[in-house]
Amino acid sequence: MSPIEYEIKNTTELQHAEDAVRMGELENMRPLPRISVHAFCESEALQRVMERCGNDRRMSKVSLRITSGGVAAAANMFASAPTPNLIILETKANAASLLSELAPLAAVCDPSTKVVIIGYYNDIALYRELIRNGISEYMVQPVAMPDIMMAMASIFVDPDAEPLGRSIAFIGSKGGTGASTIAHNCAFGISNLFSTETILADLDLPYGTANIDFDQDPTQGIAEAVFAPDRLDEVFLDRLLTKCSEHLSLLAAPSILDRAYDFDGQAFQPVLEVLQRSAPVTVLDVPHAWSEWTRSVLASADEVVICAVPDLANLRNAKNMLDALRKLRPNDKMPHLILNQVGMPKRPEIAPSDFCEPLEIEPIAIIPFDVGLFGNAANSGRMISEMDPKSPTAETFSQLAHIVTGRIAIKKAKRGGLMGLLKRAR
Repeated sequence: MSPIEYEIKNTTELQHAEDAVRMGELENMRPLPRISVHAFCESEALQRVMERCGNDRRMSKVSLRITSGGVAAAANMFASAPTPNLIILETKANAASLLSELAPLAAVCDPSTKVVIIGYYNDIALYRELIRNGISEYMVQPVAMPDIMMAMASIFVDPDAEPLGRSIAFIGSKGGTGASTIAHNCAFGISNLFSTETILADLDLPYGTANIDFDQDPTQGIAEAVFAPDRLDEVFLDRLLTKCSEHLSLLAAPSILDRAYDFDGQAFQPVLEVLQRSAPVTVLDVPHAWSEWTRSVLASADEVVICAVPDLANLRNAKNMLDALRKLRPNDKMPHLILNQVGMPKRPEIAPSDFCEPLEIEPIAIIPFDVGLFGNAANSGRMISEMDPKSPTAETFSQLAHIVTGRIAIKKAKRGGLMGLLKRAR
């Protein structure tokens, strides 16, 4: 390898590492509030960056418009139209002419509108002059998607606001994969191992089993929350929660068929927002369905876990789900995969390695089939770690609690294992 090729390779690797670090910063960024943003782009590169921003889940409430053009186009447009909450302007003007170029826009801009300038001159004197004249931020090209997102967050997200809890959504690639059981055991493990206040929300309103698995019979739960969004706040939510253990609360499904449970795409969003403000961790037990509201829940969750059984139908469905979630969550890391019920007697199975190869993903856990252990736990209304805390399966759930919360497990499971993926941490 020549010195030039070596330098290019190192530069590329360094850029990728920096991009990964900046993307990691977005994981803890609060969603942006309901604001309007209009970006004026002089280059195709910035237009692509803004389009990528528009596809990010943290921008779901933002009304984003992208227009080709610069400062003159913005001044011309807003001469006869109200200005949005934020204007993002790309300009190639130099330091000497930039302020005069901005004058026509300043004349028509609403005083409450924030402005971010993206320029091509790395000039500290220019930066200070722009800030002194009311510009919210000056950024120098090239800028990446995380740069734009963090700039918007610095303007519109209160730095003193209480941190939001993380949401972890579990869904099965097919009915009967045990996704609910895994979600319930992981929620219990997170709350118990880390003494972290955790809420388990059972989103399967007609057929949810969380109340059975925890031997609870609550009179209220998630139905009251989702059907009365105007009443929903932290106080109201607290009345709907059922205490399952010292640090685990349940937002139970009614599990009755007295009505049709048809929801629009955003029906659960108010519930999820209140849940994230109410506890450090929320575990979402999402039913096996593909509707507007389940897509919305999966798109907005911080982590997604797909549970599958090693057969052909699960492989097809898992592949389709992963492909769909890549498009729904383009700026997030891949969903986790758990293989469950592995080694069921007399059932033809696809080997884990063959199952995962077309998915291009490694499972974070392989849970062996154990009808006695899981059956007795379900019938007793107890979790696996309560039934047999020294079992390999209980240890696997402990490891899973570390992985889905971004912690590092101390050791690997003895059997059923975690595929050596415990070295990574957020």
